[in-house]
Amino acid sequence: MKNYMPNRRDFLKAAATSAAVPALTGLARAAEISQNSRKKTNLLFIMTDQQRYDALSIAGNDVLETPNLDRLAKQGAYFKNAYSPCAVCCPARSSVLTGCTVENTKMRTNSLAYYPEKTGLMPMPTFDEILTDRGYHCEYYGKWHSLSSHTDIYKNPLSESKEGHSIFNHGGQKYVWLDYLKGKEPKGNLKPGQFRDNMSNRPYRADPIDKLYGKNPDQLKIKDMRIVQPDQHGELLMDKENTLTAFQAKQTIEAIERLKDKPFSITCSFHFPHSPILPTEPYYSMYPAEDMEPPASIHDDMSNSPYANANGRRHLSEYRDKEKIKYMISNYYGLVKEIDDWVGEILKALDRNGIADNTLVIFTSDHGEMLGAHGMREKNVFYEESAHIPLMISYPNAIKNNTTVDGYVSLIDLFPTILDYLQAGNQNCDGTSLRGLIEGTDSEHGQYVVTEWDYRGDVSPNYMIVKDGWKLMIPYSKTSKVLNAMYDLNSDPHEMNNLLGKNPDRQQYADKAEELRKSLLEWLKKNHSKHYEGVKARKLV
Repeated sequence: MKNYMPNRRDFLKAAATSAAVPALTGLARAAEISQNSRKKTNLLFIMTDQQRYDALSIAGNDVLETPNLDRLAKQGAYFKNAYSPCAVCCPARSSVLTGCTVENTKMRTNSLAYYPEKTGLMPMPTFDEILTDRGYHCEYYGKWHSLSSHTDIYKNPLSESKEGHSIFNHGGQKYVWLDYLKGKEPKGNLKPGQFRDNMSNRPYRADPIDKLYGKNPDQLKIKDMRIVQPDQHGELLMDKENTLTAFQAKQTIEAIERLKDKPFSITCSFHFPHSPILPTEPYYSMYPAEDMEPPASIHDDMSNSPYANANGRRHLSEYRDKEKIKYMISNYYGLVKEIDDWVGEILKALDRNGIADNTLVIFTSDHGEMLGAHGMREKNVFYEESAHIPLMISYPNAIKNNTTVDGYVSLIDLFPTILDYLQAGNQNCDGTSLRGLIEGTDSEHGQYVVTEWDYRGDVSPNYMIVKDGWKLMIPYSKTSKVLNAMYDLNSDPHEMNNLLGKNPDRQQYADKAEELRKSLLEWLKKNHSKHYEGVKARKLV
């Protein structure tokens, strides 16, 4: 593993106890920051949760309308083949923040987020910790879902709820929003067909795909109504100005207005279109369910798939129902459309304050959403709907309009890209700056991309590599009984035909599988992976 810089907390502790650093150094540094502050490039980092790559009109979606995200893509670089480093929230976000692989951050599962007792996690700094040391004012709004020990540098005016819940602790963003809702959105009594949203505790009207649809709330016990967020589908009965998306966007806009005269890094981390899938009006009715098309792979029998039992697929039959899934698609699109509208307002704030030309804007998502593909919901798998995500980067001073990047990239590349464009120095990481791909000067990076899940190798594949439209998925052990899988996305974009696994003709694809493994081994070696030998010894056909 590489020798990573200590995090900001360690850095400040060392600086405070070192007698070798003259007191004047801090004053000189402050003067330098003040003198150069107006010249620094700002960063606006916008990230959604669970937005798949094709939930954009610029990506070819002819139902969903995203004019503001399209505008952002056209004003800069649009990446057609961007992938999550791990299709799971906490591991992906930790890699985004540090530019390091999941194996190297050690943030393998969502259970490690916030303040785990285990030590040695995420020892490397985040890009905002580095930017803070370079004189930037950093604020973060929305979902965190990483180690809270890296949040000391944020200077949000409102950092905790009235009851003392930190916005960087588990559920903290929700509690601050609930404070905001008091007096604006009465909880009210439930009417027939209505239940309570797990996020807001306000009523929603259930759709047929919802777990409680058709049940009378008066006849249910409290424990029967405590369903998980992914089971909630319908119309949230709330004013559109008070939703969590609106709240997070307004916080971001207020921060832009307040910080316009100083170098800033502002992150807006939207909770949606993650579950619960509950848009308000007008978004709930914007894409009528009856007009939605179910995914082509919804009835895949998965007989030759490593994910036959993934995401509760076998017992969650509603996500294999062609009629019910239309409601989820409709509402998911509504949530994305709401985000697009608010992104438009955020971009207007940059324009209104005359700082758009001096702001690097990044839009992406941590991972995708299956949305009924292969009869599944959520993420956690290497299928395109789960691992392939949107990415666009705009910076008028350096990135030409209508730049399209076809090369394969990972979100771990954003960390060095940010430091590159903001001239914030070099920092050890596992990613590669995307500037060369954007400017057409890099012919090496982008030939393939790897997504990982450093999880039990006897449950599902641990690595996915995509190269030239071919995708290989394998575990990291020689003995794992998990099926190997390879798909030709060029002719099989819905990943219905696994060319390995139980395929009787798999031997004829041995050379292609070995070619992909060779590139995967190259990536593992570069990133000092302990799984190199296991992947090398794995029998593919």
